[in-house]
Amino acid sequence: MAFSRTALLYHRFSRQHQLHRPFTTKPDNNTFLHPNQSELAQNLITIFTRQPFSPSDHDLLRLAPELNTKIVETVLNGITRWASAHLFFNWASQQQGYRNDMYAYNAMASILSRARQNASLKALVKDVINSRCIMSPGGLGFLIRCLGNAGLVEEASFVFDRVREMGLCVPNVYTYNCLLEAVSKSSLSSVGLVEEKLEEMRRCGFDFDKYTLTPVLKVYCNAGEFERALSVFNEIISRGWLDEHISTVLVVSFCKWGKVDKAFELVEMLEERGIRLNYKTCCVLIHGFVKESRVDKGVELFEKMRGMGMEADIALYDVLIGELCKVKDLERALSLYLEMKKSGVRPDRGVLGKLIRSFSEESELSRITKVIVGDIDTKTVMLLYKTLLEGFIRNGLVNDAYSFVQSLMGNHESEIVQLLKDHNKAILPDSDTLSSVIDCLVKANKIDMAMSLSHVIVQNGLTPSLMMYNNIIEGLCKEGRSEESLKLLGEMKEPSQFTLNCIYGCLAERCDVEEAVELLKKMRFYGFEPWIKHSTLLVKKLCENGRAVDACKYLDDVAGEGFFNHMVAYTAAIDGLVKNEGVDRGLELFRDICASGHSPDVIAYNVMIKALCKGSRTTEADDLFNEMVSKGLRPSVATYNSMIDGWCKEGEIDRAMSCIARMYEDEKDPDVITYTSLIHGLCVSGRPSEAISRWNDMKSRDCSPNVITFMALVQGLCKCSWSSEALVYFREMEEKEMEPDSAVYLSLISSFLSSGNISAGFEIFREMVCKGRFPVLVDRNYLFAVDATNEFVEDYRTSCYLTGLVKDGRLPIVAAAQR
Repeated sequence: MAFSRTALLYHRFSRQHQLHRPFTTKPDNNTFLHPNQSELAQNLITIFTRQPFSPSDHDLLRLAPELNTKIVETVLNGITRWASAHLFFNWASQQQGYRNDMYAYNAMASILSRARQNASLKALVKDVINSRCIMSPGGLGFLIRCLGNAGLVEEASFVFDRVREMGLCVPNVYTYNCLLEAVSKSSLSSVGLVEEKLEEMRRCGFDFDKYTLTPVLKVYCNAGEFERALSVFNEIISRGWLDEHISTVLVVSFCKWGKVDKAFELVEMLEERGIRLNYKTCCVLIHGFVKESRVDKGVELFEKMRGMGMEADIALYDVLIGELCKVKDLERALSLYLEMKKSGVRPDRGVLGKLIRSFSEESELSRITKVIVGDIDTKTVMLLYKTLLEGFIRNGLVNDAYSFVQSLMGNHESEIVQLLKDHNKAILPDSDTLSSVIDCLVKANKIDMAMSLSHVIVQNGLTPSLMMYNNIIEGLCKEGRSEESLKLLGEMKEPSQFTLNCIYGCLAERCDVEEAVELLKKMRFYGFEPWIKHSTLLVKKLCENGRAVDACKYLDDVAGEGFFNHMVAYTAAIDGLVKNEGVDRGLELFRDICASGHSPDVIAYNVMIKALCKGSRTTEADDLFNEMVSKGLRPSVATYNSMIDGWCKEGEIDRAMSCIARMYEDEKDPDVITYTSLIHGLCVSGRPSEAISRWNDMKSRDCSPNVITFMALVQGLCKCSWSSEALVYFREMEEKEMEPDSAVYLSLISSFLSSGNISAGFEIFREMVCKGRFPVLVDRNYLFAVDATNEFVEDYRTSCYLTGLVKDGRLPIVAAAQR
């Protein structure tokens, strides 16, 4: 039911006199107790508050027969701890001849509600219903209010309906108002329940009063029902019931809904009616205005507050100054700051910090510093330094940051530094501030300026931080300046693992084995481990420079210093020995590593297996393969590829096929390298049909052939005299815009010439020439091309076409003139 319907009912009934204040069920019962009963109540309070409490206390048996509801209520109100009160209530409820009335129940409900003991409060509601206790409208209203204060809205609605249905109470306007008030305290949308109760009130002939509409307004506001809330508010105004509390409800809701202008209009309307919002509400409004980025309205309301004689606290100044700084309204922010000081509110570090952080330009900060210099402390000075330096750095003014730090050290003075010195507020920046500047200098590749600044820091009696040293050393190492890095290292008392490994990496990049070994000794002294990536880099660099033996010796030196060499570095050394000294030297190191207790990984095995297969020693590679599997290592696709390629090159095509079957069993998918090796091997072995079958299998598995695979198949089919089939794949290769080299063209030409198909051969020859693929003199295929040219010269069907190719400049004359 829309509220606009219920609003029409206001004019149907004359307003009856109702209770507008909360009904209390808590009279001072001591006034009405007989002196003997008062003494009994005090005795019970003493027994139930005494520690430890004993339920078998003899006095309880004596006092129990004299209980009545007034005594119980008096005792409950006299016990300060809810648990003791609840214990007494439960004891009294179990005594023979005693029965709780609504005053006793409400006294207990009030205690549990204040203590937020919702579980016990829910149990009490059930007890009230089960006891069929007769309740007055005021008593029921009081119980409902207790439930509402504890947030038990469902229980409040339930007890209201059940008591009425059971005939235990006939609710009046006050009772309904208590229920509506309880519902309004719920965060959940309760519009339906409220309108249902309003309809019940209408049917009962009750008129709505101020205390009916106030919770209804709250419910509509909580539910975001803007139009309905406004309708209720207008009705309240028309009835002359508007007060500060009701105004606050709608004003705060306007802020929550983001209707800042509406909220401010309402504030002005209330002013005209002589209704003043309280300080707390004004603060909520100002925070709401700031949240909606309407600091102008916040400042305007703030000025109204000041005009009404309200004294603002630091929190309110903080939020307004902070927002003004955020929108870069420096003039108003400083003006508000000065007003705050004038009113006697001492600025804290939060306000000062907001002013400082919001302006990073040196000229702006100089101006702010003049205003706040008398209020800043050491931490604020540090914040000032940090903010200014961050502003320089953010704007790429690294040189200005450097100059400012120099001015702090006394080399020359900026305006801010001079101002701080005039007020005895100038101090040296802390280590973190200096580190940030040095870090930025390093990142800007101004490493010499960073080093110069570090020297100034030392001269001023400061000890550079670890981070400062690390930043400079990292910058030096990136430029390969290991000597200067080592010199700085000598100045440090406690280098970190990063410090040493940074220099270690630089030495590795420069292949400086002697210094690297010396640095390892320092690492051992400090208890740090060298990083694997740097050791591996040094080994790889040495191997690339043909110094594989030196790389092995270096690994021995690392082990001699007590460091455990990682298998990655050993693998790099094995690979280097294989390439520089031969397969046997690599295999020798591999075996030595195994004998020394290391466990080679799959990558190490792959290096040796690949080397043996390339050296046509596939049987030895197969032994290593089996050894690897026996150690629990799973071969990778690269392992299988090496074996398959090795068997194919040695003509052991069946063993290669067995290897690929084993690959499937190992749940490894062949890749394009696998298929390329196999296709090439099958063609070499004179099994072109199986090669094509493997080709089709590869494509069915979504493994796309690359240019090398195409060339392997085309050339392989040509060798098997399958010229026509080779031409099909050659054309497919061209369709995929892959560029075949001269060897592929010559394979096709040779194959066609061998089968006597000179016209097809010449067609391919002409394509090769026109596409500029005729091999140059130094190409190993040059002589084959010359031979093919001579065959076409000698054949009357093609010789005339060669002349045209020479004239066009497409075919070299030297090639056409051979023989």
